[in-house]
Amino acid sequence: MTRIVNTEQDVAWNGAEGAHWAEHNDGDPVNRELTEALLVAAGIGPTTRLLDIGCGTGESTRMAARLAPHGHALGLDLSAVMLERARAAAGAAGLDNVTFEQGDAQVYPFAEGQYDVAVSQFGIMFFADPVAAFRNIGRALRPGGRLVFLCPREMTANAWYVVPIAALDGGAGRLPDSAMFSLADPAQLTALLTDAGFREVRPEPLDLPMAFGTDLAEATGFYLGSGPVRAVLERSPDLTPELARTLLVEALRPYQEPDGVRIPGANWLVTATRP
Repeated sequence: MTRIVNTEQDVAWNGAEGAHWAEHNDGDPVNRELTEALLVAAGIGPTTRLLDIGCGTGESTRMAARLAPHGHALGLDLSAVMLERARAAAGAAGLDNVTFEQGDAQVYPFAEGQYDVAVSQFGIMFFADPVAAFRNIGRALRPGGRLVFLCPREMTANAWYVVPIAALDGGAGRLPDSAMFSLADPAQLTALLTDAGFREVRPEPLDLPMAFGTDLAEATGFYLGSGPVRAVLERSPDLTPELARTLLVEALRPYQEPDGVRIPGANWLVTATRP
């Protein structure tokens, strides 16, 4: 593994958070509509060389590789446990044009100009130094190469976060700040990418429901193991896991649909170009 500067995220994604996501994101993607929208915007062709930042268990990377049978897809992530799942799934699928590497995109030693496009599905909000990180990703792109990613818009527009956390933590008025929404302001986002050397920066709204499980039990189990809910439990000693489960079931019940628990999400689909 290469040098890591984003140490706080490295600890999280190689600890309980990474193990939890690996367990709940192993197999078919739970948010295929979002992934498909991301890859359509990326404009992947048969020979595309693609970089997937924060690839997790690699479903988006594998989907991209299938669209580029004569190209190549590299998935990069901090989490060893998620990458183990990603490699196993790629092998089982017989994909020979996809690889996975463990590393920090802020400092990873990419070969300059190696990729046609870099994508990320919710994997780029937590950089310790976002300008440095995006500059490094930009160097990995060929001139005219494109950056395409998904990130959440403002917290209050994302019921998938507000509803469960408010149910556990005393209402929406007490919601803590989260780095998850660090790129929510479109003006700041555009300025950041411009400072990092990108041009033609375009954040476009993309509103699709987020899927968190096939039923209330599965969705509640997912949330109970997630970082934001664990943080609430740690600072609320009177909130037992049993009580938290009960509160989450009731909060999520209105979002139960025949095909699972689907909660509104509000995101930016961002495109930018390396000059």
